[in-house]
Amino acid sequence: MNTKLIINTDGLSKGNPGPGAIGATLKNIHGKNVAVISQAIGITTNNVAEYKALIAALEKARILGAKEIEIRSDSELMVRQISGRYKIKSVSLAPLYLQVNKLLGKFAAVKIMHVPRELNAEADKFANAAIKK
Repeated sequence: MNTKLIINTDGLSKGNPGPGAIGATLKNIHGKNVAVISQAIGITTNNVAEYKALIAALEKARILGAKEIEIRSDSELMVRQISGRYKIKSVSLAPLYLQVNKLLGKFAAVKIMHVPRELNAEADKFANAAIKK
């Protein structure tokens, strides 16, 4: 496997809080899916679901042996918190943020970026599929 993965993540909650799910794609540099995540996570908020989607994707990337990752998410809040532009004010997000940072430290190179929702449609599709199960 190539050691770089492009990761798209999405988390959702129907009701906020309400039934939640996560979705993610992990692609090689040629754009081919090497793994997908589509999982219901119980009652949660949108922001917690976004973090849990990222955590699941980072754990999968480690299992796959990725050394470099490029993360794309339509959660502006999460991306800005992880990149240090926003402070973590939510008590429920603080431990998830710490878990993400610990996982990010295991990669040689990390890039994270906010993308418009339409560029995150595949991860969204997997999250929505999980909530419908």
